[in-house]
This record gives sequence, C-alpha cells and structure tokens, in this order.
Amino acid sequence: MTGVPASAAGGSGAKPVRGGKLGTAAVNQASLWNIANILTMVRLLLVPGFVLLLFHDGGYDPVWRAFAWAAFAVAMITDLFDGHLARAYNLVTDFGKIADPIADKAIMGAALVSLSILGDLPWWITGVILARELGITLMRFWVIRHAVIPASRGGKLKTLAQGTAAGMYVLVLTGPLATLRFWVMMVAVVLTVVTGLDYVRQAVVLRRQGLAAERAAAAERAAAATEALQAAVGTPADAGAAAGPAAAATDVRAAAEARGAAEAER
Repeated sequence: MTGVPASAAGGSGAKPVRGGKLGTAAVNQASLWNIANILTMVRLLLVPGFVLLLFHDGGYDPVWRAFAWAAFAVAMITDLFDGHLARAYNLVTDFGKIADPIADKAIMGAALVSLSILGDLPWWITGVILARELGITLMRFWVIRHAVIPASRGGKLKTLAQGTAAGMYVLVLTGPLATLRFWVMMVAVVLTVVTGLDYVRQAVVLRRQGLAAERAAAAERAAAATEALQAAVGTPADAGAAAGPAAAATDVRAAAEARGAAEAER
C-alpha cells in the first residue's frame, strides 16, 4: 500500500524493446488481460479466501491459520510483482490504477479487522491503521487537481512493517515470537502515524502552491485584458478613422469580455 497505484496493463502482443521498456504506442494499445492486472485480480480474489481460511474451525486452528498465512503472503508478494511489472514495462490501465490500491487496502484491512474480531489484535491498532489509510486516500483526492503526492521510502517501509506484523499475528505464535510480533506491530503503527503526518504536510504544501499558481495565472490574464482594453480605448484618431468606428467598438467589447472572464476566474 504505497499510496501510488502500480498495476500495469499490457499484453497486446507487442514485444518489449531492449531494456524491458515498451513504447507509447504499445502502452496505448495495451490489453486489460496482462500478467500485472491478473496478479492484481488474484490479490482481490485472495481476500475472501484468506478470511475463510482464517476463521475456519473457529479461527484458532494452527493448521488453518497457517493456510491463511500462506494466502496472505501470496497476496502481499503479488503486490510487489505487479508493481515491478508496471514500472518495468510502462503499461498502465485505468483498471490497474483503481484496482491496485483497492486490493492493497482490502487484504490488509481484512487481516486487521479479522484479527481484531478474533481478539488477537487490539481494536485501537486496527483503527489507527485503517483511519490513516482512508485519510491519506481522501487527501490524495483533495490535492489531485494540483499535484500527485509521490510514494515515499517511509511509506514503503510502513507497508513492509504492516505486512510483516500482520502476517506474524495470523500465525499462532507463542513465547518470544509472540512478544516479537507485538513490537513489530508497534513499529508498524509508529511508521503509519509518522508517514501519515508527512503526507498531510505534503498535501497542504502542494495545495497552497497550486492555489498560488492559479491566482498568479488569473492575475496575469487580468493584467493582459486590462492592457488590451487600455490599448483599444487609447487608439489614435487616424488609426480609428482608418479602421472604422465598428472595428474600434469590437476591440473594446472583446477586451472588456476578456477582462470579465479573467475576473470571474479569480
């Protein structure tokens, strides 16, 4: 869950050029059914399978918990592979952009909520992590017209810590390993909060910069419209006579409309 959609799209039959890259034409012709998108869909299908395995026989059978851990591990690994394929081959579809972050949050959310229902994980941990993920998603939409918040190293480390900790809680561990998984989860929670605050800071800065750029552009358009209006009103008499009163009136009206449009954008 890196906050940036990574699913690739491709499989149109185009061969990658040297270096493992595909050209723009191949990207535009990419098919929905390619290995990266298939991995994303597999991850989505693993969510209900993981939950069923985890709750089988009351949710406390070590064997079925091990099966659930295997499903969870496969889901987390597919996230790494489809992201790598997307970056390596530059193949992206609208489906991938939407499905990849949904799949990431679905498998992690299902693990955390299920573990809390079973009483293995405190609800406050689940609440903190899920609130952060939902909040950052909404934050991205808040600033999307101005800029895209890039995934950070801290965010990737947070995802790794969350996946490791949740996977350890899925297994039936005792003794030192049970203590270790608690501290791994605490590290994940700290990274979740810290990276979340950093995303908020980035979002506020990007939005302020975007709004400032919009105001500057509107001011420039208004200044240009004012200059055009002044030039039209101050046209020399001989030029006006040569062009005719109708042309002068048209220039004044056009300049006034341009200025009004610029003022409206402000």
